[in-house]
Amino acid sequence: MFKIKTLYSATLLTCMLALPSLAQAKQNVCVFDLLGKAGESYKLMEEWALAAKGWGANVNLIAYRSEDQADKDFRTDKCDAVAMTSMRSRKYNKFGGSIDALGGVPSNEIANKAIIYALDKRNAKRLVSSQNGVKYELVGISPLGIAYIFVRDRAVNTLQKAKGKKFAYLHYDDAQKMAVQQVGSVGVPSDISNFVKKFNDGQVDAIAAPVYAFRPLEIYKGLGDKGAMFTFPVVNVTADLIIKPDQFPLGFGEKSRAWSVQQLPKMFKKIQRMEADIPAKYKLSISKEDQITYQKLLRDGRIELTKRGVYDADMMSVLKRARCTVDRTNFECSLTGE
Repeated sequence: MFKIKTLYSATLLTCMLALPSLAQAKQNVCVFDLLGKAGESYKLMEEWALAAKGWGANVNLIAYRSEDQADKDFRTDKCDAVAMTSMRSRKYNKFGGSIDALGGVPSNEIANKAIIYALDKRNAKRLVSSQNGVKYELVGISPLGIAYIFVRDRAVNTLQKAKGKKFAYLHYDDAQKMAVQQVGSVGVPSDISNFVKKFNDGQVDAIAAPVYAFRPLEIYKGLGDKGAMFTFPVVNVTADLIIKPDQFPLGFGEKSRAWSVQQLPKMFKKIQRMEADIPAKYKLSISKEDQITYQKLLRDGRIELTKRGVYDADMMSVLKRARCTVDRTNFECSLTGE
């Protein structure tokens, strides 16, 4: 009888201890998308949330039109994960966030290679960081495309002509601020929610944006009849998914990263369609001389920002190798420093 009671008590205790895991609370995930639930980024996260059920998570997506608010709610524990642009999430993981370095990724081909490399199992430790006792993990990277410069007046087609022109940049991104200063333009601090509006309203003369934003944010309104999109790649734009791993099942990050890599082919096809969808009348190339000058300016900016600790030095080395694999004749391939 004593053995039976002991066995019963032990079984009951085991069941009671198991209850928390069986009734696991949902993981709230802040998702930034300027279009809210109607946006492409949010729709991708819905697919991810469905897949996450198979990895033992019970995800609750919360849409945000304000990236700043999504970040604040993540930091104050209202959310267990956040999906937002790498420019803002870089502080949680510098290695993956550095894919968006100035001029570091000049094509979708290189962007694809960089994302696959960053999310590879060999880099698992590099994708985890700790700040003020809180652990963070990068579990997904989504491409948003190459950012190009849009101007309201296509006559502003050289570096000299860009001097003194008003350029809206994201106030929290030191890289954009530096690039604007190097060109000699007048920087106008902005947020991702209003920089295109400033361009469309004529408050600024130029912006840099990925084609992902062209139609949803109606950039064509700012271009009017005289504007143009210069087809020189300034910066690659991605979105990162950062979680607090302690709030997710063991091994969740690895499964999520593998899923993220599987989505890349369709994501890049979508970006290519968007690029092709921009009317040819807006597209304008710059001279070969100016292209090299821009490349040198962006390279100087990357090196300086890496020294400051904004970019990850290892990722800068990876990106340079990728660029020189695609174009071995590029002037930078014979130079050291990255």
